[in-house]
Amino acid sequence: MDLMPHQTGPPSGPPNGPPVGPPVGPRHQRLRRALRVRQRRLVMTAVSARARTERRLPVLTTLTERLVTANVLDSATRLAAQLFLTTVPLLFALAAFAPQSVRDQMLDSLREVFGLSGNAAQQLRDLASGGTHDEELRETTGLIGALMAVLSATSCSRAMTRTCQRAWRLPNAPVRLTAWRWLAWVLSWLAILILQGPLRSGFGVGLWLGVPVTFVVSTCVWWWTQHLLLAARKPWLPLLPAALLTAACTSALSLTARLYMSRALNRSLAEYGSLGLVLTILTWLIVFCTTITVTITAGAVLAQEPPLNQLLGVEQLPPAPREGGS
Repeated sequence: MDLMPHQTGPPSGPPNGPPVGPPVGPRHQRLRRALRVRQRRLVMTAVSARARTERRLPVLTTLTERLVTANVLDSATRLAAQLFLTTVPLLFALAAFAPQSVRDQMLDSLREVFGLSGNAAQQLRDLASGGTHDEELRETTGLIGALMAVLSATSCSRAMTRTCQRAWRLPNAPVRLTAWRWLAWVLSWLAILILQGPLRSGFGVGLWLGVPVTFVVSTCVWWWTQHLLLAARKPWLPLLPAALLTAACTSALSLTARLYMSRALNRSLAEYGSLGLVLTILTWLIVFCTTITVTITAGAVLAQEPPLNQLLGVEQLPPAPREGGS
């Protein structure tokens, strides 16, 4: 009788046998050690470079932290959506109830801003045309609808107010102080949009005058915008850096828009119809609002950091509060 147990599986190796896999020689070990040393050196270099940057240029660190905590892309996307939903009803109301001279001026301004031509210019021309189209548009829009469009446009004002408050880390102001400011900001920007044509053309003289005039007017507008929407909780002088940055970047963006927006709009109309037109305009508005959000935030940080804070009479920016985990 066989007393030895029968083996049912594959034979197992010795418990202390060699490891599975190709053998690692001295050359491979030296290579691994060299890679680990290089990795540690890269990490130490990055940490020391960050420390030097924070020590020499603390404003960059503060600005990066502020942009991250403010969630710039999300804020800019919401602002762009609100701006689009505000502008379209207001343009329809303006085309329905404004005098023909005002509509012609609006048409010239939009053509000047975007350099419109072809199908896109024709679509805009149809909106601002006179004749029986006016009566149909008035019946469709109605006076009540126009008033509701103006009132609902304050959602864009509120989004812009939140952007300014995040930049300066201010709490919400009482509604009794801000309600009329929201409406005043919308109506003022509608007037500024209508006047963009003569401003950008230098009142007929040319771009050599139109560009500096547009920059000066834009600086004043963004300066006044911050003071208005912040409910005068910040003095005028500290708001100037953000106004200058925003005016410079938006002016440059509007100049470049003339180079590609017309072709992009016409191509979108030809390929996708009205939906392509909407997507192209929304994309441009997101870029525009991202520029506004970044420049206003950067201007607020620069105004609260040395050496500008000493010149402007502003207290240095306090460190950002750390959010506790849940």
